[in-house]
Amino acid sequence: MKPKGFLAILLLLNVIAEGWTQTIPSETVVPVEELSEYFTESARKGISDFNDSSLALYFREKFTERFFYDYRSFYDRLPHYNSVFKNQEDHRERALDHMGKYSDSTQWVLPFNYLNGDPVNAYALRHLARQHKMVDIALHYFNDEKDPELIRYFKNQMQSLNAALHAKKYETIEDGNGVYEAFRSGYRILNWLWIHNMFLNEEEYSDKDQLATIATLLQHGQHLYERNDKFKFGNHQTRGVSALAMLAILLRDFEGTDRWLDRAMLRLGEHLDREINDDGFQFERSVHYHMSDINNYFYVYQLAKLNSVEVDKEWEDKLRGLFTTLVKVAYPDRSAPVLQDDTEIPWAEKNDISGAMTLGYLLFEDPEFGYFATNKVDDRVYWFLSNEQVEMLENIDKKRPSYGSLAFTDTHYYIMREGWGPDDKMMIISAGLDPDKPDHQHGDMLGVQAIANGHAILPNYQVRYSLKDFDLFKNSMVKNVALVDDQLQGKEWRSNKGGSGFGKFGKLPNPDVIAWETNEDYDLFVGSHDGFEDVGVEYSRQVIYVKDDFWIVKDNFSSDQPHTYKQVWQGHYTLENGPDLIRSTTPDASGHDILQLSSLDSVFSSGSRGKHWSVVSKSNRQNFNFITIIYPYRGYDNRIDEESEEMIIDNWKVNGRKWEVKGSDPVSLSSGDETFVFNVKELKSQRFTIQSPEEADLFIKILDKQIFIHSLSTRNQTINLFVKNVSKKSTITLKSGEVWVQNLD
Repeated sequence: MKPKGFLAILLLLNVIAEGWTQTIPSETVVPVEELSEYFTESARKGISDFNDSSLALYFREKFTERFFYDYRSFYDRLPHYNSVFKNQEDHRERALDHMGKYSDSTQWVLPFNYLNGDPVNAYALRHLARQHKMVDIALHYFNDEKDPELIRYFKNQMQSLNAALHAKKYETIEDGNGVYEAFRSGYRILNWLWIHNMFLNEEEYSDKDQLATIATLLQHGQHLYERNDKFKFGNHQTRGVSALAMLAILLRDFEGTDRWLDRAMLRLGEHLDREINDDGFQFERSVHYHMSDINNYFYVYQLAKLNSVEVDKEWEDKLRGLFTTLVKVAYPDRSAPVLQDDTEIPWAEKNDISGAMTLGYLLFEDPEFGYFATNKVDDRVYWFLSNEQVEMLENIDKKRPSYGSLAFTDTHYYIMREGWGPDDKMMIISAGLDPDKPDHQHGDMLGVQAIANGHAILPNYQVRYSLKDFDLFKNSMVKNVALVDDQLQGKEWRSNKGGSGFGKFGKLPNPDVIAWETNEDYDLFVGSHDGFEDVGVEYSRQVIYVKDDFWIVKDNFSSDQPHTYKQVWQGHYTLENGPDLIRSTTPDASGHDILQLSSLDSVFSSGSRGKHWSVVSKSNRQNFNFITIIYPYRGYDNRIDEESEEMIIDNWKVNGRKWEVKGSDPVSLSSGDETFVFNVKELKSQRFTIQSPEEADLFIKILDKQIFIHSLSTRNQTINLFVKNVSKKSTITLKSGEVWVQNLD
């Protein structure tokens, strides 16, 4: 027998053994009357009759058992939902907005027009495809006298998509905003499941309507199954396979859904493994996308637990770690900094993480997660909680975190933290570039953000893809970074071909983290990037947190040609003291000073969208170092006194130590027996002399009869120490962040 004939017989025998089961189609929706042909054998045994009434009753019973909450309790939960969120008017406005723009039997491929005649663009189409506002229509139905036309609108719009599918008149993936693209299809499934479960009580949502929705969801599931057979980076596939897993659990009565579940869980596991860095941060380095991933995994984990579907322990640990990461990155006021493409509230200077942390508490009952939680989740998530979890929201255990300064060594965020009191200080430094998908990264390499006294004193801003100045707010003028001439970090801007407004940079600086050190006296970050090498400039930045007082930021530029070197500082500043001291004061009289210890040439302010920044500059120099103090204060008397003849920052004197110091523009800060010194080649005191062949940045501490010499420099530094009354010199080469301890007698 020839091999091909043998394989054909094996295939035939396999089909016979499976009872001639059919594969759910992905390019057409199964007619309601044919649904029973796709049932598993075990499901068939639980159904006495396959008419519409019996099948609809069967699935209502299964949704009661399998869905996040029992639909029969909907009318008990709705008053609580309305009392907590008070968003009935929002639902009404969004519902009317959607129905005012699109007919129920709308088109699904561009070009076409809104009902008012204006053209629909790609950005609007992608939101139509997600069907977010259809949920508002459903809730408006319950809040406004239950007009049956609202249910009919939902049914007809779903059927219009099915008709477009059969006629192949829908926007495709290649166009950039595909209606059945994994992200949009996944969101649509989530929203339609939400609506379906709410409508199960309603007479207007007939047995046949219910089955038509299930048939539509089956087509969606098979479409996702067939097109996600391989891993693809990004949250688009994650959203899609999250929805696929939900369908597989809820509709496991149909042949092939077991394969859906296997594939979905495999893909989700791969995304957790490959897109959640070992340090626990989502690889796109954004709080927004980190929390979006939490939602993707939450729905599946929650539904799997409710249905006794086993979840791999490593999968579970990674999910828990996503919440721990938000704790570590949080500001002391329980918000989080704005990182990369955070898009929830454009121009906001913080991220609200309470909703995500509330989910973490409900899943794991960790009181450290509870510290950030509130008695309500996001209103969209509320309807995916069990009734028991809703009750848990009324009594949340809370425990203040104990994390101090720390590093995300894979994602390359570095956090300098005073503590968890409401007025405590914290700074975060961004020093990473994702190698696989840097699409959501901004021009903020080695940029800093800080909070003090409850205010984001060095802010970053949330963005919105559809805004015309998205590229401005994604680049360096709205970051706390250093620049050269007219160069910005983000180069080769590419807008999205689908017209959604999204865009990304073709070129961003490559970072190199040189040192990270934290101890009882200071935190130290040292890094560099190649963003200015195309104009012949080498650049590095040192950030030192003097605990628990202020930060020192040192920016180092080196070139064979003269350039203008700049620092950009976000915030509303007054400039009456010139470039060497700019000040911002908040309504409660707290504020911060930005003091330059190296004299500068100029300062100017600019802004957009109500946000402001100041740029300080040094012109016509080949080499230059900014040595900058970021000093938060509370109250007029605690500011840096710009009128004093002696510059004192808290208890630290500028150039106040009576040491002989040599170097190019050396600078020191001293308090008691501790001194920071910059650009020094030789330092002489009555007890010792320190020398270095190259200019060094050091922290020196005298304790009893010992000297502690810490290197703060950007490269390895050879240090010679001569102690009075000791004839022999000592020599050592220190890496950045290393400390040398020597006796002084």
